[in-house]
Amino acid sequence: MLEIKNLSYSTLNNDREKQILTDISLNLKEGKIYVITGPNGSGKSTLVKLLMGILSPSSGHILLGGKDITNTPITERANLGLTYAFQTPVTFKGLKVKDLLKIAVGDGATAGQMGAYLLQVGLCAKDYLDRPLDDKLSGGELKRIELAMALARKGKVNIFDEPEAGIDLWSFENLTNIFASLKGATNIIVSHQKKILEIADEVILLQSGRIKKIGTYNEILPLIERKGGKDE
Repeated sequence: MLEIKNLSYSTLNNDREKQILTDISLNLKEGKIYVITGPNGSGKSTLVKLLMGILSPSSGHILLGGKDITNTPITERANLGLTYAFQTPVTFKGLKVKDLLKIAVGDGATAGQMGAYLLQVGLCAKDYLDRPLDDKLSGGELKRIELAMALARKGKVNIFDEPEAGIDLWSFENLTNIFASLKGATNIIVSHQKKILEIADEVILLQSGRIKKIGTYNEILPLIERKGGKDE
């Protein structure tokens, strides 16, 4: 479904090139859960931003269903079936929760449909459908609303950047159930959390901008027990 060929990304800092990702190649299939992990600064968030088109690669290619989307804009990627849940959700002044869910569900969206998606992420439709998307919502509430939107979009490729952030009071069991419900899609999750790593079909371990190893949780676990490093 999603193929990454020799993807690299670098930035310029005071006229000096800094390599963030180097020669990343992956073949991500339908119906699978992939968890990208690694030390802070290893390039995890950069990689998924490249997949969504938020950043542009220095070299390499991204193919969706055999079609090269390397230079395809974000909006077109979304129309092709890519969804992206940010590590820190954004707010939208002037919009309500139901306005975003209507966009995600599509024409003819009913309050019942939208409420069902909110319920899946532990939110009551009665309390949230008419809530403004402003700074009065907590980070955890915004994160759950974003997850509800991802469910409603029914994307071909779902990308989640540290979905556990801000939902400490909500059980990881519910979060992992959400990922299990996205069957048929290609699901890519950036996470350090053990319970999320455990549900992966494959764990992709990044280190210093390169793929160190791809394998099951049990195969990767010995390599990730030591933590540390600098922020991305």
